Amino acid sequence: MKQSLRAKRMAKHHRRMNQAPKLNLVSLMDIFTILVFFLLVNSSDVEVLQTDKSIKLPASVSDIVPENNLVVMVSAEDIVVAGQRVGSVASVLASTEDKYAPLETELKYQASKARPLTEEEKLTGRPVTIMGDQTIPYALLKKIMATCAAADYRDISLAVSQTAVSDDAQGAEG
Repeated sequence: MKQSLRAKRMAKHHRRMNQAPKLNLVSLMDIFTILVFFLLVNSSDVEVLQTDKSIKLPASVSDIVPENNLVVMVSAEDIVVAGQRVGSVASVLASTEDKYAPLETELKYQASKARPLTEEEKLTGRPVTIMGDQTIPYALLKKIMATCAAADYRDISLAVSQTAVSDDAQGAEG
């Protein structure tokens, strides 16, 4: 007996519905490949400085990203250069000199381990980032900056936590 077109179509539909479903992996692999490339491209712009729990950085709206260079961390109690403790904040504040000798010695030692300066760097000095707690006094920061300059680290950057620009600040700028 001959089947009608409708009966053939219904039989074909029932056969298709009784089969196990198949998973198309090609499109899934395409999505994951695009996701991996997106993460690789966008992760290179992020610069994270290793911070100490005892240091709370001041807030800023600066858009300039610091370079990866020597870091001088100043907490409420200690001064640390490249992970090495060089002195206490109390001893720096108690000193009457404009510079702090142990910090200058450590900075000169770090400079001796680094590559030679280029002609441009000879004019600007070696780069250094000072990561100071927001509660440290200005006199301490001034002594640390003077010590860095004396040790030929004159390209000084201050580490801050980036915050969004408020509407009031944008109105004042424009």
